[in-house]
Amino acid sequence: MHGDVVWQGRVDIAGDLVLAEDSRLTILPGTEVIFHSPAPGDDRWREHPNFTGSELIVRGVIDARGTAQAPIRFRPATRTIAPGSWGGINIGDSSEAVFAYCRFEGADSALHAQNSTVYVEQSVFRRNRIAVRFHSSEILIEHNRFERNGSGIRFHYGSPVICHNEFVDNGRSIFITAHPKEVHIEYNNFVSAVDYHLVLGEEVPEDVPAGRNWWGGTEPERIGELLFDRQRDPYLGRIEIQPLLKAPVDGAGPR
Repeated sequence: MHGDVVWQGRVDIAGDLVLAEDSRLTILPGTEVIFHSPAPGDDRWREHPNFTGSELIVRGVIDARGTAQAPIRFRPATRTIAPGSWGGINIGDSSEAVFAYCRFEGADSALHAQNSTVYVEQSVFRRNRIAVRFHSSEILIEHNRFERNGSGIRFHYGSPVICHNEFVDNGRSIFITAHPKEVHIEYNNFVSAVDYHLVLGEEVPEDVPAGRNWWGGTEPERIGELLFDRQRDPYLGRIEIQPLLKAPVDGAGPR
């Protein structure tokens, strides 16, 4: 796709659809973007940084701003929402990618950004393998709900601002795989996790600040059971959870 494009109503995608560098896609409130299984030959890019299944590949600008009353939905065509039913929205070298009041379900990696400027607000990610995945990007993730994803947020080489979000029943709420820098993880409610709330990968020898969050309680030993850092592997950095919040963050998650 080239030039200025506007989507509204229902949009069906089967295969890999590319938004070119010179394009701007605006998605209007209430729009449903439905991803179908690609026909043979239509899944052109399957290797990382792309994924198996239908994808929206964004190389230009995307502006997807729904409303609380009329969110924008990205979902698979199948009735049963299974993680990995579609590839994801793959954002590469984009000067602006905005998502507000959106709903993402059933993707491999619902939002995947590389070398881009991304804003994700007031949105819900449910039953994706990975909800938000990125590297080397300027990204704000604020007032979202991550529920029953394999990983809520996964990144490396980034300086994200992750604040006022809710994490509920994800395998891993946040997984940092390599060398974060100037990370801000504050004022989030980490409600429950299947495995861990915050995981440092093998290429994270740096300490990671994660104070001023609610971890479901105030006992450091209990909180530590849901963290994977130097306490489990001496080659990793420490997750610094102090100062602890003594109560859940009022207003975290979508408003």
